[in-house]
Amino acid sequence: MSRPRCSRCARPLGHCLCALVPRLSSRTRVLILQHPGEASHALNTARLAALALDNGELRVGETFPELEAELAHGPRRSCLLFPGAGAMPLAELARDGAPLQLVVPDGTWRKARRLLHLNPQLAALPRVALPEGLSSRYRLRKAPMAGALSTIEAIVCALNLLEGAGRFDAMLRPFEALIEGQIAAMGETVYRRNHEGDPAAPISRSAPAGSSA
Repeated sequence: MSRPRCSRCARPLGHCLCALVPRLSSRTRVLILQHPGEASHALNTARLAALALDNGELRVGETFPELEAELAHGPRRSCLLFPGAGAMPLAELARDGAPLQLVVPDGTWRKARRLLHLNPQLAALPRVALPEGLSSRYRLRKAPMAGALSTIEAIVCALNLLEGAGRFDAMLRPFEALIEGQIAAMGETVYRRNHEGDPAAPISRSAPAGSSA
């Protein structure tokens, strides 16, 4: 029998993260398109990101036919936050100053690429990329490549680049609590064995969820 869940953050009621989720305004609109396979995942960071942003929205699906008209006639310039050949460094757009809509696919790399394949209007958007050399705090998943971030980390980094360093760091508080909760649930020995490779190694703890990172 499934445990009762919070209707807002979708976490089990005993592990609700809503108290840690800030509510932040941004000039940039953030549209997160989540593959259905990620919606019920225990480490769903896209939902946390959308809850934190007044100007954010989360849509779940594989195809988004409504986007063709929205992207063509919307009041903002839309860009796809996704690396690849020809992707413009996001820092260059920050100098422009014009308000943007940042479209963010959420899923594994394979699922995200599938979203682009099924939605040509997304693949046609100009791509923007985060700076190289970033490291993730997502200690429960092995990054598929150097510089790979969780969805919420990528959004925080992007918004900080566009609107001011540190302005959106508070969004990472529920993310940190989520990671710490998962580690506590599995036990330190299991975590060390599966994620650090050395059962005797000490766990590298991040800043407490309630502190500023």
